[in-house]
Amino acid sequence: MALNDLLYDPIRHNNWATKSLIRFCRDQNLTPEQLEITGVGTYGGIVATLDHIIRCDGSYVRRIADAELAFVDSEDTTPDFDTLERWNDEAGVIWEDFLAKPIDVERVMIVDDNTRGTRVGIFIAQAINHANHHREQVCAILTGLGIEPPDIQAWEYAWETERIWDLPS
Repeated sequence: MALNDLLYDPIRHNNWATKSLIRFCRDQNLTPEQLEITGVGTYGGIVATLDHIIRCDGSYVRRIADAELAFVDSEDTTPDFDTLERWNDEAGVIWEDFLAKPIDVERVMIVDDNTRGTRVGIFIAQAINHANHHREQVCAILTGLGIEPPDIQAWEYAWETERIWDLPS
C-alpha cells in the first residue's frame, strides 16, 4: 500500500463533508439574516465560513500540487451555494490528481511570505483539520437556529460510499 492510498479516504471525506454541508444549507432555504448569524467562537456566518473553508482548502492543494485554482484569489466576496459547491468540486479534482501521483510528504514548502518552511505532510494535515474545525462551526450555527445539522462524520461518508457494510448474520 502506498502512502497515497492511506490519504484517499481522509481527503475524499473532507471534500464530501464540505459538499454535503453546502447542499444541506442550500436546501434549508435560510434567510439572508440566518446566513449572517454567527456563534460564539465561529469564523463568521454560514456562507462566509463555507467560503473560508473552500478557499483555504483550494489554497493548500494548489500549492502542494503546483496547480491553478482561480477561485482562491477571486474577488467574489458573496459566492452563493452553487458557486461554493462548484469551487469545492474544482478543489476535489486537484486533490484527486495530487493523490494519483507519488507524494513526498517531506518536501519543504515555503510559507508566510517566505518567513517559514514546513512539510507537505503538514499542509495535508492542516487541510483536513481546518475544514473539520470550521464545518463544526457551521453545524453549531445551524443548531443555534434550531436546525439539526447533517451527519457529516466519516462514518456517514463510509455508508454513502460503501466503505462500510453490515456483515451477514
